[in-house]
Amino acid sequence: MHNIMPPIAGNSQLIRSYGGQGFRIGQAEYASHVLVLPTITHAWNGELTPEALAPLFAYEPATELLLIGTGARHEMVDPALRKGLKEKGLALDTMDTGAACRTFNVLLGEGRRVAVALLLP
Repeated sequence: MHNIMPPIAGNSQLIRSYGGQGFRIGQAEYASHVLVLPTITHAWNGELTPEALAPLFAYEPATELLLIGTGARHEMVDPALRKGLKEKGLALDTMDTGAACRTFNVLLGEGRRVAVALLLP
């Protein structure tokens, strides 16, 4: 696993490591895809649908940016999903899972209202 821990305190859901076996987020380990918000992590089925991403819309304060870690390689998402999220006021960026983990931690450290949906690499 790659250690990507920046120096941020509190109850933030920092992604401490990731790999083919799962993720270490805060003090918990997850052996599945996850949806990570600033203060809570949800197990996620890996589906890129509005229904599967519903926890994003219940979180306060509202998320402004969703990163999607698409696994070992960068993959594009369905333009309809991007459009639907944009209509709800949510920007979307995709990248490989490692880059998404690192980017999430940086943005979280900057105090951004960010979330990340991570597929196992």
